[in-house]
Amino acid sequence: MSDPVLSVQNLTTHFFTRAGVVKAVDGVSFDLARGEIMGLVGESGSGKTVTGFSLLGLVDAPGQIVDGSVRLNGTDLLTLPASDLRARRGREISMIFQDPIATLNPMLTIGQQMLLAVEAHERLSKRAATARAAELLTQVGIPSAEMRLRAYPHEFSGGMRQRVAIAIALLHRPAVIVADEPTTALDVSIQAQILLQMRDLAAETGTAMIWISHDLAVVSSLASKLAVMYAGRIVEQGPTADLLRDPRHPYTAGLIASLPAMTTPGLPLTQIPGTTPSLLSLPVGCPFAPRCDRSSEECQRDPEMTDQGDRGWRCFHPVTRPAEVPA
Repeated sequence: MSDPVLSVQNLTTHFFTRAGVVKAVDGVSFDLARGEIMGLVGESGSGKTVTGFSLLGLVDAPGQIVDGSVRLNGTDLLTLPASDLRARRGREISMIFQDPIATLNPMLTIGQQMLLAVEAHERLSKRAATARAAELLTQVGIPSAEMRLRAYPHEFSGGMRQRVAIAIALLHRPAVIVADEPTTALDVSIQAQILLQMRDLAAETGTAMIWISHDLAVVSSLASKLAVMYAGRIVEQGPTADLLRDPRHPYTAGLIASLPAMTTPGLPLTQIPGTTPSLLSLPVGCPFAPRCDRSSEECQRDPEMTDQGDRGWRCFHPVTRPAEVPA
């Protein structure tokens, strides 16, 4: 097997606040191959977005990456000087943010913003840069691309703005793209179109992707493997089909059971009892134990990741009964 394009080991990010230390990301590890799409899923507050920001070195004070490594094509990004990391960000690893209207400059045309992104990393003539920008807008499904380069962000719909954000992320054909819930605010039909285009783009360009989402049903249709986060940790990971068919961690099983497709019409939706713990005061041992019907005294200890080939989970009492794959 070839070396992974991205290898993350023991990534740990803390926020040092007056109330205490928030362990937002606590020892996250995974590998990503060229052209592979990994879904990073979990409830709000599980650490997904902070993990994405940490990969690109975008964590601001009082946050701090306190441990771990992020190796992109063999180079540990966390050891690079700020100037070198800035040079790689956007060119070798880029990010699609959740709200494109907050990241696009309303005072500049789409073309001006895309040309600035090109100029930040490459020396191209204006004609060549404009041609590349138009080509990528067409590639992500925006018609009349050359004309739309002269438009401003407010002249686009929400779905079209998100396509622009995707095109900007693809400008330099990065090795890895981190997508932070980019389709959450879009309607179902536009969401499905963008998911299909992203899957095709990954296959065509060889770009690997990390798709962050709280919606397990959406990401399972896109990603070839899943990593489930809870309380700052990956509690289970593996190939998408295997993980959905046979979840081992009780939290993963609870997420699958709570999908509307898994509930008989007319009956209440299944819920995971309790609430996510505060990252300021995590319980002793397994952080999911207070919500888990399988917990025991053994769960007062911190479970290690069980590694079985391409599957892994953190649990002393893994689920053994198979679960149906959601439609």
